[in-house]
Amino acid sequence: MKGYEYQSDFAKKYVAQGHAEAAARDVLTVLRARGFTVPDAARERILAQKDPERLERWLEKAVVAPSVAAILDDPN
Repeated sequence: MKGYEYQSDFAKKYVAQGHAEAAARDVLTVLRARGFTVPDAARERILAQKDPERLERWLEKAVVAPSVAAILDDPN
């Protein structure tokens, strides 16, 4: 349901998890579209990330970064 805000902690947890998984897939999609080969360890790290702010930073960097390592190794 569009616009519905889940009230239970259980529901909120799984909705947030779904958003994180989608954001991680977005990062991988941008990297693939840019022609990067993503090593398995990097792919696993991206898919395991649950912090939405970090995933957003990675997505922004994925658009312009010179390499996969430049995205994941940058402390910012």
